Amino acid sequence: MNTNNRFFDDIGKLMTSAAGVAKGVKDEAETAVHSQMERLLANMDLVTREEFDAVRAMAQKAREENEALKARLDALE
Repeated sequence: MNTNNRFFDDIGKLMTSAAGVAKGVKDEAETAVHSQMERLLANMDLVTREEFDAVRAMAQKAREENEALKARLDALE
């Protein structure tokens, strides 16, 4: 009877250790993937949202000015 309990205790400890190791491996893999992605994105020539919005606003203003100039030109002709 005592041997069975010890066997199950050992199996329980083994399972607990395996779960801890699996969690450690998972955390390490996530960290590695996260740092790789950060490095990859840092090497890409991407613009920030603020830069994109600023250029979009400049393009909109240029379009409006172009339309106003076209209207003036049409009126002069």
